[in-house]
Amino acid sequence: MKIRPLMPKDVDGILSWMKDSEINRFFRMDAEGATKESVLNFVNASQNQENNIHLAVTDDDDNYLGTVSLKNIDKEEQSAEYAISMCKLSHGTGAAKFATEKILELGFEALGLHRIYLNVLSENLRANKFYQKCNFIYEGEFKEAILIRGEFKDLKWYRLLKKEYEDRNK
Repeated sequence: MKIRPLMPKDVDGILSWMKDSEINRFFRMDAEGATKESVLNFVNASQNQENNIHLAVTDDDDNYLGTVSLKNIDKEEQSAEYAISMCKLSHGTGAAKFATEKILELGFEALGLHRIYLNVLSENLRANKFYQKCNFIYEGEFKEAILIRGEFKDLKWYRLLKKEYEDRNK
C-alpha cells in the first residue's frame, strides 16, 4: 500500500464511497449532488491547496482505496485536522491504519506539526473505535454540534500531540 497525490483516475473510486449510503450517512457533504465533474474539480484543486493535503490511499497496483487528509493546516499554531474516507472494499484490510500512520508521519515529521485533531459523529462507532486504536486521545463531546439531513448530531473530538506520537513510536 501507499499514499500519493490524488489523480483524475481516482474520481470513480472517490464517487464509490461518496455514493455508498453506509459510508456517506456519517458525512455532512451532499453526496447525492456529487458528479464526476465536481469530484474531478476537487481532485484538481487538491494539487494547489496551501492549507490542505488530500492524498489517495492505494494498493500495490495503484488502485484507489480511499482518501486521507490533513485539513485546515495552521502553520502558526502548528496544528491540522485529520480526515479519512475509505471505499468499502478496503474495510478490514489495514489500509486505513496504514494511511493514518503515513499521514501522521507527514504531519509530525515533515510538516513539524504540534497537534493533529479530528471530530467524528458520536454515533459512528466503527470510526470512534478506529481512532482510539490509532492512539488518538478522546477530548470531549459537543452535543448537537452539527446538522446533517435536518437532524442535529453529537460530535466527539480527538487529538494527538507530537510528544504522544513520538512516545508511541519509541
